Amino acid sequence: MAMAPTIKVILGSFAFAVFWILAVFPAVPFMPIGRTAGSLLGAMLMVLFQVITPDQAYASIDLPILGLLFGTMVVSVYLERADMFKYLGKLLAWKTQGPKDLLCRICLISAISSAFFTNDTSCVVLTEFVLKIARQQNLPPHPFLLALASSANIGSSATPIGNPQNLVIAVQSEIPFGEFLSGIAIAMLVGVFVNALILLCMFWKLLSVQKDEEEPPIDVSPEEDVNSHRFSPATMSHLSSQNSHEVSSHHSSPRVKITLDNNNITFRNRMSSNDEIQSPKAITNGKNEGVLPRVPTTNGIGNGDADSDLVLDEFELESDEKSAKWKMTLWKIGVYVITIGMLVSFLLGLNMSWTAITAALALVVLDFKDARPCLEKVSYSLLVFFCGMFVTVDGFNRTGIPSAVWDFMEPYAQIDHVSGVVILAVVIVVLSNLASNVPTVLLLGARVAAAAATISPEKEKKAWLILAWVSTVAGNLSLLGSAANLIVCEQARRAQNFGYNLTFWTHLKFGVPSTIIVTAIGLTLVRA
Repeated sequence: MAMAPTIKVILGSFAFAVFWILAVFPAVPFMPIGRTAGSLLGAMLMVLFQVITPDQAYASIDLPILGLLFGTMVVSVYLERADMFKYLGKLLAWKTQGPKDLLCRICLISAISSAFFTNDTSCVVLTEFVLKIARQQNLPPHPFLLALASSANIGSSATPIGNPQNLVIAVQSEIPFGEFLSGIAIAMLVGVFVNALILLCMFWKLLSVQKDEEEPPIDVSPEEDVNSHRFSPATMSHLSSQNSHEVSSHHSSPRVKITLDNNNITFRNRMSSNDEIQSPKAITNGKNEGVLPRVPTTNGIGNGDADSDLVLDEFELESDEKSAKWKMTLWKIGVYVITIGMLVSFLLGLNMSWTAITAALALVVLDFKDARPCLEKVSYSLLVFFCGMFVTVDGFNRTGIPSAVWDFMEPYAQIDHVSGVVILAVVIVVLSNLASNVPTVLLLGARVAAAAATISPEKEKKAWLILAWVSTVAGNLSLLGSAANLIVCEQARRAQNFGYNLTFWTHLKFGVPSTIIVTAIGLTLVRA
């Protein structure tokens, strides 16, 4: 692409610089508006500066990517409600053989869950589990937090739905889900293994320290969310502090509330105000209430009928509770079946965007209730961020700068030579940490693939997979390299009672060697 007029190059570069600064540093003092607003600002400047027309801006928004991202987020919300991640958390603590075993489990579970449920989701829900277990082991949590974030990034590289940049690559390259997975799966598994070895070597002494004191086992189950999906049966409160019990009687035509305390039985009529409970021993107070002396129960004599009603009510409530548990179990099974069906459809080569949306709507229908609480958990700010980013990156491409830079680099970055692959990988790593991985994929993807297509179709496919592998693993270099890293850091800092601050330098000391070694090994294993 030829360079645009000088004025458009300058204005387009300025608009992209605004987007880049706010995307990488969302809380800059002079404009702390955040990433999402920053991407919209960059897009608006591209249109205002006439670098791109409004019609071109709308056309640059990739709806299939947004649909796939939306569908997978909805599915993740329902999987979380179905306790999928709680079960993963329990796997972390189940019969652990010490800190080293725990770290290896975190690496494996984080990688596998991220491959199918996105790295950001896995980090959001697993960080608290990791902190609790580290506290139980009386160990500093930073080795385990690093294991969670880095393994989530590596694991997410294996599938098109593992992270946002892979979504972009899968849609643009049209590589089927199964071929994408088979091309990177071996590199991912070896990468997770090597990453775990690096962590063990760096923190071997720390992980070998014996616990100073024994603590009772910590329940790794998350706190129950009052808005979570639970079939709510009628319940009867048993308050020992008040030594009283209240139950509603359902067995007589009048609806009567019976309250028992130590000495009396109190009846409250729930019928209309004109109806009263007549009893020869009742002492009425004008409010349809009566108090009878407590009479010992023997074979249904005296107040035994009331006690029988209470027993029947308790039996009914137990039956309702069992029924609710069965319904909840069946609902969870339905969620898992639909999710597996979505993954199978991906493997069969069906349209990924519409498959994800179909699975999301199937879960909404299965839930059979207002879907608004679940849909509100979808990160619409991320979808808006992508819209603004698509427009901004397309405008920057139209300035001709990316094409000019690639024309200079192309002769040295041919993937049919080892040196070319190394140079290409270095460029992707640097850009992924400077401009973030998704904009890097949008800027380089089509050009790298076009250059590789001149060699052979297999090389074109391999170029896309190399881009997916390197841009994803590059996120482990620094704390700012990946959203998953920031999520783990922020979740750990905000955790109640056992918060921990994962610093930039703590991450960097591990991230640099891990990124270089894992990326290099993976490049030899990625195959078309």
